[in-house]
Amino acid sequence: MPAFSASAPGKVILFGEHAVVYGRPAIAVPVTQVRAKAIVIAEPKSPPGMLRILAPDIHLETTLAELPESHPLAVVIQKATLALGIDHFPACSLQVTSTIPIAAGMGSGAAVSVAVLRALSASIGHLLSDVQVSDLVYEAEKIYHGIPSGIDNTVITYSRPVYFIKGKTMELLPVKKPFNLIIGDTGIKSPTAIAVGDVHRSWEANNRQYDQLFDAVGASAISARKAIRSGNISTLGPLMDENHRLLQQMGVSSPELDKLVEAARAGGALGAKLSGAGRGGSMIALVEPETSNAVTTALLNAGAAGTILTRIEHS
Repeated sequence: MPAFSASAPGKVILFGEHAVVYGRPAIAVPVTQVRAKAIVIAEPKSPPGMLRILAPDIHLETTLAELPESHPLAVVIQKATLALGIDHFPACSLQVTSTIPIAAGMGSGAAVSVAVLRALSASIGHLLSDVQVSDLVYEAEKIYHGIPSGIDNTVITYSRPVYFIKGKTMELLPVKKPFNLIIGDTGIKSPTAIAVGDVHRSWEANNRQYDQLFDAVGASAISARKAIRSGNISTLGPLMDENHRLLQQMGVSSPELDKLVEAARAGGALGAKLSGAGRGGSMIALVEPETSNAVTTALLNAGAAGTILTRIEHS
């Protein structure tokens, strides 16, 4: 029996992190330069239902039976069996690898889940729809994020820019004019659930202040959606700068993120902001092709652990 493989991209949130959890709009885009990959290989000599899991990037070598039921991989595999109407998958090994930085705001957990679901469903000849994949990954995202908005599983499943409002129909966002982003990694791991939980507690303690911040972030996303659809890319830079300022007020930036954001702007970026949960992880900078090298150099000189140049366009 042949091997079955699937992959899924990383992502960054362009506008709207944290506020999206509270019903405000957000924009996220795929980052295809980094990907998670899953390979399913049949093991007909193994006992029926034996599913061996090999994930060298996180030093995991186990079986599904030995994996805690609350582990994200166990959750997504068990959800898949229910969705596919089977008791278990035929004996196989599941190999998972990823080039997406972990806990860096780039959707590594969701990408792994998407790749695993697609590879496993392909192995039994019953491909899950995009809607099914996204819904199942959302369940696993509850473990990673605590209070997920649903934006990660959506943008990674569809691998297209999305305009997203929690609980409403997702919009695939047309990009009239391509634009370039540089992603700068602080090198500091930042589990999303912790930052999301802290913002939630702050919101509970001061509804009025945080609702005003969320409204302002949502307004930036609405303006950005219009700019992307019309091709008026130059207006995105100031909107990114404003979104970062609002996230600073929420308390989710960090000295390392602020340093990279400031370095990107000084290096010629049109705008820059943190991306994702904050408190570490990654930031993004909007650049023209002629300034991308200078901004990359500025980020590395300011301490970035690594950078990725990605082009956002309508596929």
